[in-house]
Amino acid sequence: MQSNGLLRRVSKYPVDETVQRLKAAVAHHGLQLFALIDHSGEAEKVGLKMRPTKLLIFGSPKGGTPVMVASPSLAIDLPLKILVAEDEAGEVWITYNDPLYLQLRHGIPGELVNNIAGVGALAAESVE
Repeated sequence: MQSNGLLRRVSKYPVDETVQRLKAAVAHHGLQLFALIDHSGEAEKVGLKMRPTKLLIFGSPKGGTPVMVASPSLAIDLPLKILVAEDEAGEVWITYNDPLYLQLRHGIPGELVNNIAGVGALAAESVE
């Protein structure tokens, strides 16, 4: 499903297991996990309630740098990100930027899109 450049996939796993599977896939593919932001955990610390929501920020300087050199504005969208969140019905979804949308948004040369296109395969293997 796509909306405003975002791709979404349902996960067969709870949020924490989905996050663990994504972390393992990131490592397996030789990518670096730069950060894991637990939005719902941080909300809870200040007395607010939020459905489980976590954001993984990951990538590869070797792959991302040439794309940012060619299209400097892409730095606003890199490193790559995958949001893992539970909806009101208890379903878990992952959401990430469509690489083709990023290509159009930032004018990425076609030969460099593959440097960021692997996010879809990584997402798919983590939720199925």
